[in-house]
Amino acid sequence: MKKPLLLLLLFTAPFVLKAQDFPFGQYSLEEINMQKYAKDTSAHAVVLKEFGKAWISSGEHIPLVFEYHSKIKIFDNTAFAQGTIEIPIYKIDNNSYEEVSQIEAVTYYQDESGAVHKTELDPKQIFHVKENRYWDIVKFTMPNLRKGSIIEYKYHLETPLRFTFRTWHFQSTIPKIYSEYEAHLPAIYNYNVSLRGSLKLTKNPAELERECFSPGGGIKCDCSKINYIMADIPAFIPEDYMTAPKNFMSAIYFEMSDYTDLNTGAKMRVTKDWKDVDYDMKHDENFGNQVRRTGAMKDKIQDAIAGKKDDLAKAQAIYQLVQKNFKWNKFYGWGSDDGIKKAFESHSGSVADINLSLIAALNAANINTEAVLLSTRDHGVVNKLYPVESDFNYVIAKANIGDKSYLLDATDPLLPFGLIPMDCINDQGRVMNMDKPSYWIDLVAPAKKTRTYAFDLTLQDNGKIKGTMMNYSFGYEALDKRRAIKKFNSVDEYVENLDNKLKKIKILKSEIIGLDSLDKPLSEKYEIEIDAYSDLNNSRFSFNPFIVDRVGENPFKLQERNYPVDRGAMYDDKFILTLHLPKDFEVETMPQNVALSMPLSGGRFIVSYEKLEDGLTFSHSTQFNRSIYSPSEYPYLKEIFNKIIQAENTEVILKKK
Repeated sequence: MKKPLLLLLLFTAPFVLKAQDFPFGQYSLEEINMQKYAKDTSAHAVVLKEFGKAWISSGEHIPLVFEYHSKIKIFDNTAFAQGTIEIPIYKIDNNSYEEVSQIEAVTYYQDESGAVHKTELDPKQIFHVKENRYWDIVKFTMPNLRKGSIIEYKYHLETPLRFTFRTWHFQSTIPKIYSEYEAHLPAIYNYNVSLRGSLKLTKNPAELERECFSPGGGIKCDCSKINYIMADIPAFIPEDYMTAPKNFMSAIYFEMSDYTDLNTGAKMRVTKDWKDVDYDMKHDENFGNQVRRTGAMKDKIQDAIAGKKDDLAKAQAIYQLVQKNFKWNKFYGWGSDDGIKKAFESHSGSVADINLSLIAALNAANINTEAVLLSTRDHGVVNKLYPVESDFNYVIAKANIGDKSYLLDATDPLLPFGLIPMDCINDQGRVMNMDKPSYWIDLVAPAKKTRTYAFDLTLQDNGKIKGTMMNYSFGYEALDKRRAIKKFNSVDEYVENLDNKLKKIKILKSEIIGLDSLDKPLSEKYEIEIDAYSDLNNSRFSFNPFIVDRVGENPFKLQERNYPVDRGAMYDDKFILTLHLPKDFEVETMPQNVALSMPLSGGRFIVSYEKLEDGLTFSHSTQFNRSIYSPSEYPYLKEIFNKIIQAENTEVILKKK
């Protein structure tokens, strides 16, 4: 959710509020003695105060300066993770990067006698950790952390990225009593400012600062000092089946739209429209020029497509060639830093190296293929109002064959042709055609996540249950299962691990079919033995037919949810069990059948029991017929899982005749 904010640079009668940072190194007895947060008694910690300040400093290099100060009350051991502070810093190159300095941190705690002690952070305990070629982390842990303590820290950060003013996140995983951000915006810079999330500002005062900024040459200009204040901020509670939390957490975002060149007085536009993005990316050495390098791929694909008579067969062969040639180095992005030719020869590369190679190779075979830019689920939703190239962090191929299009990603050797990772199914992608204007497409799962269990079991005279367990996996379920199996050195190791995880079930024999046939279902067949009853001399026995993959806990716990439930793909789960009984046994009672459906055919849960001459047949089916559900449908999803858990706790009663 985005709300445009009015950015006032001049005021005829300015409303002035003297907001400022709170003193460092001070605490109150009320804060020390605080046992819980009255507005959220379940909170394990609360931010007492939080203040941030950002401005563009005067001088030749004009870096953006950001200062942060926070004080947090820790109620119990569960919140100790709040005491590990990580500050990500971005590296453009070896000569241009962000820097953190002036770190101060202190912990206040009360001993058994009631005396309050103070422990300051040792500067030697501040660590600079290299994550990858683009990101480092400045990291430290608060000293002497304990239940009931208060932690306080502050730091100073300078960044060359002044065009994107520092974002301020009001909401986090713990509640906040007070949060304030003070932005000083020079009049020569115009920003698009947006408040995302469902919460509203408590106050938003602004005032004019005269001659606050000097870009050099003796020139000075005015600034707008704007304070964004929010009080009594509830914690953001992430749940299953959601995209990036930053899509929904309340925050202030800044994007520079234009600036004034003080030497000429001309307006210089920064924010682009899509035709500008099209032109820049199509002529970008690391993107558009790589897509056009079809000549570099022609020789590499000849053997793969030899004898293939139609475009689909050629596309599948090229896809497998690229897929097998590369090992993904786990780097994201849409631009190939060293070029696809070098990456192809090294057999290793980023997402862009691999998928731009795929696009160029398909076009080299005269298969019309376009690049699709997207943002992964963890990266957030693309801002379509103000095109920003950094909003994209991934690129895939769109092969147009006949009257059908196939989205392709060759980074994962287990992805079948036409299936893209679940992480890529995130709202919409931007299709970049080298000859035509770009356009949006919906990113939807091309297949369901489907699983079918089939059991045929017989109760033995010794109290054990023996029989077969068949498991069929399709679509994204098959992809997940193949990934799970391939994590082990062998199939036997996977089966051994599965055997250890299944309670009371022993695998006697196993067979897995279709593990390397990516375009086919994956089948698992097991001969099993269940240690069910130690003594069959009793007259009655209980049997719970939910013998594997029980849900156990409802993933939906909120009273209400303000953001969509996004499962990524439709879901279809079926379970069929037949239990054969000895001649002197019969079914006495069975639980009631269950049939629960969501409105508008959104999904359903069905449980069915049926007596047989020699036992019973049990089945249950769970279907979710849409990949995304609105917040208004949340109660229905919650109720379906409640019914599943209730059904899992019911039992069949068997008795001797």
